[in-house]
Amino acid sequence: MPSATTPPPPTGGLTPEQLAIFERDGYLIIPDALSPITVQALLAETHSLLDSFPLDTHPLTRFSTGEKSAHVGDAYFLESGDKIRYFFEEDAFDPTTGALLKPKARAINKIGHYLHALSPPFAALLDPALNPDLLGAAVSGGPGKIESHPAAIARAIGFKDPRCLQSMVICKQPEIGGAVPPHQDSSFLYTTPPSAVGFWYALEDATTENGCLSFLPGSHRWAPVKQRFVRAAGGGTEFVDNEGARFPAGEEYGEQMKITGEEGEYKMGEVKAGSLVLIHGNLLHKSERNTSQKGRIIYTFHVIEGEGTTYDERNWLQPPAEGFTRLFRD
Repeated sequence: MPSATTPPPPTGGLTPEQLAIFERDGYLIIPDALSPITVQALLAETHSLLDSFPLDTHPLTRFSTGEKSAHVGDAYFLESGDKIRYFFEEDAFDPTTGALLKPKARAINKIGHYLHALSPPFAALLDPALNPDLLGAAVSGGPGKIESHPAAIARAIGFKDPRCLQSMVICKQPEIGGAVPPHQDSSFLYTTPPSAVGFWYALEDATTENGCLSFLPGSHRWAPVKQRFVRAAGGGTEFVDNEGARFPAGEEYGEQMKITGEEGEYKMGEVKAGSLVLIHGNLLHKSERNTSQKGRIIYTFHVIEGEGTTYDERNWLQPPAEGFTRLFRD
């Protein structure tokens, strides 16, 4: 089987119809992209990670979307690019005493950002040689079929040298899972020109009740990357105006693509466990609070183009010593 550093056969990871939908809407839902055995293996790994991290030495770093407090920016967060670290929900703590109100496994917002290299079950999604029995996709007709491999999908949407730069488990905990306001992934993972694409795998059903994603279809073509999330000069993080390219290269992008008065409405993205959602880096998307009794665990990683783009040294996430993980190179 191919490794993450060898190109897959030129067998296309998307049908022409799927590619057309992604180009039109800026996102694509692929049901059954992971087999049930893969989903269960990744959930088991997630629960093992949640149960095993030591609480007594944790700095209790909270992940914030910026709605209630400043975006996270401590050293624990900024140095997580080559580690597996845990970030708490804001509402997991008593606002008066600061005491943790939930068991730790029910209090974590996300785990990141190097699962794709340090956790064998998650790494196997990018490198099936690590665990060939783990991969399997009904959409591709059986276990280990290269058509379902992220490298084949990246190739199909035009990547020449895709690099995985971050990965996360997002838990969206019952009762306290925070809302995420409209945003663009390229604001956080900026290249010149923008090139980020998210691979978002549902490990549990994502519904309206437990805070599924919603998308503004077509906004990737007309919504510029106006701001960037960067390391602040005095420490921490901040949003700054984007003075660089605001769209990927191509005539199909630009503010002139927006039809005045026809911005449209957000569309809910309810999906079953095992589904993959591809998300263009310029696409506006969001999620609501999870006030239900049902959690919503997902796994996501992001890919940027390594050929013909520049990764900015101000970005909050900086590459590990060995560089970002390569899926393949033409």
